[in-house]
Amino acid sequence: MDIRQLRYFVTVAEEANFTRAAARLHLAQPGVSAQVRRLEKELGHPLLDRSGRSVTLTEVGEAVLPYARAALTAVEAVRQTAEEFTGLLRGRVAIGLVAGAAAAAHEFDLAAVLAGFHEDHPRVEIALTEDTSERMLVALDRGELDIAVIGLADEEPPPGVSVQVLVDEPLVAAMAPDDGALTPPDRTSIPLAELRDRPLISLPRGTGLRGVLDRACAQAGFRPRIAFEAAAPLFLAQLAARGLGVAVVPALPAHTVAGLGLRTLAITDPHLRGRVALAWRSTGPPSPASTVVLNLLRTTLPKPA
Repeated sequence: MDIRQLRYFVTVAEEANFTRAAARLHLAQPGVSAQVRRLEKELGHPLLDRSGRSVTLTEVGEAVLPYARAALTAVEAVRQTAEEFTGLLRGRVAIGLVAGAAAAAHEFDLAAVLAGFHEDHPRVEIALTEDTSERMLVALDRGELDIAVIGLADEEPPPGVSVQVLVDEPLVAAMAPDDGALTPPDRTSIPLAELRDRPLISLPRGTGLRGVLDRACAQAGFRPRIAFEAAAPLFLAQLAARGLGVAVVPALPAHTVAGLGLRTLAITDPHLRGRVALAWRSTGPPSPASTVVLNLLRTTLPKPA
């Protein structure tokens, strides 16, 4: 087998279609198909199921894919490492950003860090995508992402993933000022159980904050009644200010609360926290470019006090 065959196989697996894979590779479709068949013949097993409308992986293909990706990463790392001796870093780094993470801009400025890196290393391509934390963890495991900024739903990251916590804030219940739960007026907290039958406004499933809420409610013996979902915590707070429900959000700046006319109560029994973290694979050989980006982010982005 050769590197071309592995690259074609990985691309077809990702696109689930030979025509799209050939277009992405800037090659003719018959040539891609022929090279993948040669790889299958050498391995003695079909790697792709071509019987459906889309191409899917066989059981052997599923098992082989992570190793094919690792081989391609290793070859790229060899090339980039040699090029480092010329003083010119090259490559591509895929970064994922949890939906709504821009709301944490008061904690860290990821755009400024990436802009500075691009100025220093113009030959490194940065691919930035936004997705849920759950899907990004899968993408990290598959090697589709090098680095991700995720919301943590669990105390410990999944196996094979390392994290550095960037934001660690208490979650609060934000509501309109005429909400009955605000009695007495000097009340500062609300037990989670009191939200059992209330319409809640929350981030979507797959985000770290929503995972924290769902898990805490399950442990308390009830399922949260989600009335509205949105990716931006500020929009959730705006919905709550209109009396559409109780928003479960990270602690908001005082000027935001005052500007919206909101009241917030700390959620207790248990105390819930929203955590945003930098995540990366702790297994497999990272490329030189992704290593440089990761080290820059780890040293530049702030850590919670």
